[in-house]
Parts: sequence; C-alpha cells; structure tokens
Amino acid sequence: MREIILAKTAGFCFGVKRAVDTVYEQVEKSKIDNFEVYTYGPIIHNEEVVSDLESKGVTIIQDEVDLDRYISSEESKEFGDSSTKKHIVIRSHGTGKAIYDKLQNAGFEIIEATCPFVKKIHNIVLDESEKGSTIVIVGDENHPEVQGIKGWCKNEPVIIDSIEKAEKNAEKYGDNIALVSQTTFNSIKFKDLVEFFRKKYYNVTVYNTICNATEERQKEAKKLAGLVDTMVVIGGKKSSNTQKLYEISKNECINTYFIQTLVDLDLTVIESAKRVGITAGASTPNHIIKEVHDSMSELSFEELLKQSEENESKIKPGSVVEGKVIGVKPEEIIVDIQYKADGIITRNEYSNTPNIDLTTVVNVGDPITVKVIKTNDGEGQVLLSYKKVAAEKSYEKLEEAFENETVLKAKVTQVLEGGLSVNVEECKVFIPASLVSDTYEKNLDKFMDQEIEFVITEFNPKKRRIIGNRKKLVAAKKAEDAKKLFDSIKVGDVVEGTVKNVTAFGAFIDLGGADGLLHISEMSWGRIDDPKSVLKVGDSIKTFIKDINGEKIALSLKFDDANPWIAAAEKYAVGTEVTGKVARMTAFGAFIELEPGVDALLHVSQISNEHVEKPEDVFKIGQEITAKVVDFKQEDKKISLSIKAMLKEEVAEEAPAEEVVEEVTEE
Repeated sequence: MREIILAKTAGFCFGVKRAVDTVYEQVEKSKIDNFEVYTYGPIIHNEEVVSDLESKGVTIIQDEVDLDRYISSEESKEFGDSSTKKHIVIRSHGTGKAIYDKLQNAGFEIIEATCPFVKKIHNIVLDESEKGSTIVIVGDENHPEVQGIKGWCKNEPVIIDSIEKAEKNAEKYGDNIALVSQTTFNSIKFKDLVEFFRKKYYNVTVYNTICNATEERQKEAKKLAGLVDTMVVIGGKKSSNTQKLYEISKNECINTYFIQTLVDLDLTVIESAKRVGITAGASTPNHIIKEVHDSMSELSFEELLKQSEENESKIKPGSVVEGKVIGVKPEEIIVDIQYKADGIITRNEYSNTPNIDLTTVVNVGDPITVKVIKTNDGEGQVLLSYKKVAAEKSYEKLEEAFENETVLKAKVTQVLEGGLSVNVEECKVFIPASLVSDTYEKNLDKFMDQEIEFVITEFNPKKRRIIGNRKKLVAAKKAEDAKKLFDSIKVGDVVEGTVKNVTAFGAFIDLGGADGLLHISEMSWGRIDDPKSVLKVGDSIKTFIKDINGEKIALSLKFDDANPWIAAAEKYAVGTEVTGKVARMTAFGAFIELEPGVDALLHVSQISNEHVEKPEDVFKIGQEITAKVVDFKQEDKKISLSIKAMLKEEVAEEAPAEEVVEEVTEE
C-alpha cells in the first residue's frame, strides 16, 4: 500500500489567497457597481488562475511598459470623460511608488492587495534609504517583488542572490548597509549571505524579511523530501517560491518532480514508490493539489480537507490549544498549531517581564499551551498568548495563597513610583511602597530583579487588583529574630554586628534581631569628637554588651584588656619624662594626651619659669610637648605634668662649678 504524505503548508499562503480573493470580490462587485477590473501584473504566478480571471473580464496590465502603452492609447485619452470606473488590484508581489503615482494620475481606483510582509519591506527600504543607507536586496532581480521593493528606495539599491554577486558589488556598499530579502528567498542561502556581510562589514543592519510561511514551507519540504521515495512539487513554472521548493526537495530526494497540473505528472514514476510526498507553491490552488493527490491516494483530498477544517474549527479567539515551537526570535515565538497559518507569540504576550529575550526562555521543539487572541493579526498569522494561559493558572494559585496566607516568592520586575511589581507565573502582583518594609524605604530601586517574599492581603482578579504585603513578613521575622537574640545574650557578651546608622552621639549596630547603641563615649578609651570619623554605615564591628535595659542594648568598644591605665603606673611613674600632644586647653592649664585614653594635666603655673597668663599664649591644639610627671594617682586616673621642673634641672646642670684659683709662681 502506497503512503501519500501531503505537506500541511502546501498551497495558497495568506498573501496570495488574500490577493486572489480580492480580485474575485472585485469581479462580483463590478457586476453591481459597473466598473472594470484590472490587475497590475498577473495576480499570481499560476496560469490557470490567471486564465480563469481573464475569462471573467479581468484585464492584466503586465508591467510599466504596458501601463505606459495603455495610458497613451485612445482609450486612455478618453478615460477622464468615461462614465465607467476602473479598479486596479495591486498583486501580492507589490509594486514601486512610481507605479502607484502613474495609476492614480491615470484615474484608476487602486485596490491594495500587496502582501503585508512585502509592504513591511517597502517601509523598511524607504526609511533606511531616506537615512542614507545603502539598500542591499537579496533576491531575483527580475522578480516583480524585488522590482517593487526597488521602487521604494530613495537611492539605487544593490540586488544580489549569491555570495559571488555580493563580492562583485563590493565597491557599491557605503558606510551603512541595510540588508533585506525577497520574502520567498531560500532561507539557508540568506543566512549564508548574512554571514558573509557580517564578516566583511561591521555596520550592516540585517532585516530577515523572509516570510515565516515561506520559511516553514521550505523547512517542511526539506524534511518531507528526506522521508519519502518520490517527491512531487506542484506550482507555476514562473513561481519563485515553487522553484525554490523544487531545488530544496531535489537535494533531499533524487526522485523529485516539478509539475503545474496533473497532466504533467507521469504516474508510472510513482508505481514503485512506497512513500510519496506532495508539496505546492504559494500560488497553487487547492483544486490542482486535489487532482494530483487523489490520483495517487486512497484517502481523498476532501477527507484530508475535512480533517484540516475540523482542526481549524478549534482555532478561534478565546480557545486554548496545544502547539509546538518551530521558531524563536528575541521578540517573537512562532508556533505550529496544526492550522493553515502559524501562530505568533509576541514578547508582550509571552511575559510581563520588560524586554525579555525570548531566545533565552524558549527552544525550538518545546511544547507550549497558548490562547488564541486573533485568527488573523493583519499579516495572515494567528496571534497567540502564553501569558494569558499562565495568568489564569496563576490566579487559582494566588487565590489559594490569599485564603491560606501562604508565603510566596517572586522576582521584582518593575519599580514603580508607588511600589513594586512582581510576576507570579505571568500574573502581576503589586506591592505598595508602604507595604514593602516595616520602615520607610527611600530607595526602592535596590529591589529590582531581586526575589522577595510576600503574602497576598487583597485579591480581586475581576478588577485586576492583587496586592502583596512584604511588611508583614519583615515585621514578623524581626520579632522572631529579636526574641532569639534576647534569649541568647547577656551583659558582658562579645557580639558582632553591622553599623546601621551613625549619629553625632554614637552609632546604631544591627545585631541581627535588634539594634544596639554604641555611644560616642564607648567608642574608644581615647577621646572621639565625631563618630563618623571612626565608623561608617555597613562596617562590620565586634563590641561587647555593657548593659541591657528592656529592649535597649548598650554596647562598648572599651575592652578591659585594652585599658591603657593597666600599665600606666609603670609607664608614667613620678619623675618620668613623657611626650604627648595638646588635646584641649582650659583657663587653668592644658590637657596633654599621652596615649588614647590617658590624659595628663599641665597646670598653667607649670608651663614656664616666667608668668603665663593662659595656655593659649604658649600652645596650640595638637602641638607635641615634653614634660616631667610630678604626680600620679592611679585610682583617680590623674597625672600631673610640669615643664617648669625640667627647666630647673637643666639650670642646675648648666650652673658653673666653684672657681679654683691656682697661684703660679715664677722660678
């Protein structure tokens, strides 16, 4: 039994079907509104369709030469006075701006049927050429689509279809290059050309304008041809996309045949084939595919079509369908949903995360559940949403979390003026600034991209109002940590913490559950004038607990083993000469810092042998002086100094000895 496999992408693409349907609609309208129907060029590259339209009275203006001939004809001269209107349909291949102008000047009413994918290319080359970029069009320079694209360029474009031609035109490339492609160009060849330009030039902007339907048709043909004994490609001989399908299939299956209709097929070539594949170009009508298929298959084309229609009936706005990812770009995902057109998930319909690169989260071949938003997004594709399916599942989870006060964890995706926005499986939860923490958070930006925990305290999906509360958890955690801390500490314990805030009177240290105060007087055995000169926010510090009073913890850095008075009696014994710095001055004398924590008094009367009115007349703060210890009181921690005593000793040492007069006698 022979197996016949028909490619699901075979036949009219969206753009072609739209163009053909438009002409037939114009034919029907013309019977009522009395106007003549024209097309600019054959509406598609299929002789049967074109012949059928001509039989219904449709006139074809083949090209610009034909249009000029028409305009200069006697019929055209009388056109302005004619009571018969003339409608002209622009085919799916599109045309240049100059043709639009000529048609309008000639009085035609233009009916637009240019494929939206092609129209997009027109807009790209117009914009890029206005900016001065060199337009490089990848495609067949004689193809009407390429000629139409050329007609929207403000400067002369470069048209290539191979690396050889790209190299030959190297001198024509300017400083900036914009690279576009004919929608039906071979996707593999296009990628090779893109690689060539990227290696040669660093200022190339690449627009992959190959139609998704074309690319998928080519991929399917390649795959199918590799699985069968014989491959049949149906389409017009002038059809560019059909020719490419034939080339791709021939590379995979040597027994590949290119036919226009069943008449061209020699059925004897498939007699020994166990598996036969069929694909068709974008301009091939269903009835031709049907004839070829039915001549070889036991399962009629109508039955296949019925199966397809049954599947298509499932594709409608609001329906949830299973699909498979067949293409991923940073900004969109292409999904096979077993429909006549592929589905598209835009970045905004995949996730609420701004500017997410979809290639980092989805892979080709992944199964995916989606909701249908539109069956035609304006470009013949089905608009799908992943996040709506995810959000509906998430609503159930959030409602359950709300009722059970479940703690949730999610990443902050947006920092808003009034709070934070987090995503729970593509469902947005808003956390107001007042519920972010138990204290005022001046800078919410620090939470961006951070995973935070919260509970749902308000749930109203109908109004899309779901409120999260982090403050409740922060407060509860702090209370728990505080209890653990107070249960584990006592006066005298050495504790480690982080400087949380520094003030004029001291610093608050976060001990992991409660804050302790390190007063300025407890920061050193010496004198501290400004705590900020010693500590800064974020510093790790080891202190000991001096006192606990309810929830207040007093800390100190004045460890006993560092007390400078322990060895002071030996270092500063009476009679010892010492050196220190003037720390402060009063009316009665100057205090000299001998070391941090040990100050000595130099009384004004002990500064000099001469009268000194006040210390400021002799000393400056920070000045280093040397004096003698004249008094030491360990219990009172008092040391008295004297410079005067040193001066007396110096005078005594320098006083001359009693003169001895020796009588010298002469002999």
